[in-house]
Amino acid sequence: MATLLFSFGGLFQVSILLVNAIAILSEDRFLARIGWGSSSASPEPSFGGGAAGDNQSVKSKMINLINSVRTLMRIPLIFLNVLIIVWAVAFG
Repeated sequence: MATLLFSFGGLFQVSILLVNAIAILSEDRFLARIGWGSSSASPEPSFGGGAAGDNQSVKSKMINLINSVRTLMRIPLIFLNVLIIVWAVAFG
């Protein structure tokens, strides 16, 4: 396990594990209880309404990041997790 972070494969596995951790956060059970639900994020300006990062707080940016990861990475994470499992079974 000590050499896990010192190779590109290990770095890939660690990054996939971190994205998995973000993707499985339940909004009802966890995020809403600590005040990080999607309803507490400020609405994004529409197209042409100004830069999105100008007046948003760090908390609202983190909420948007979590929601984006949960939305966009759902299908690719399934493929990447299967790939890591097959790699671990085949090559130990």
